[in-house]
Amino acid sequence: MLTLPIKRRWFDMIMDGVKKEEYREINHYYMTRFKNLPRTMIDGKPQAIIALRAGYRADSPKCYIRFWIDTGTGRTEWGAEPGKEYIRLHIETVSAANKMA
Repeated sequence: MLTLPIKRRWFDMIMDGVKKEEYREINHYYMTRFKNLPRTMIDGKPQAIIALRAGYRADSPKCYIRFWIDTGTGRTEWGAEPGKEYIRLHIETVSAANKMA
């Protein structure tokens, strides 16, 4: 399963249901990883599940998200730079690390 580290601030906002998108640079590294994720059609959108970890330590808090993906600009209050294009992970569900999304 793909695990992405994120800053604790964004992790907490996602867990609280405030932040509904996660952003990643549009580059070969992320395009390859997201392209190879298994997907399931839900509500007419191909959705996948990944883990988010608050930091890089193995014992950092972790959650699972179910999301669909596209590209576009993001919201600055959620960490995006104004006018910059990103891979956008649109978060549908969030589950604690001991449950799947």
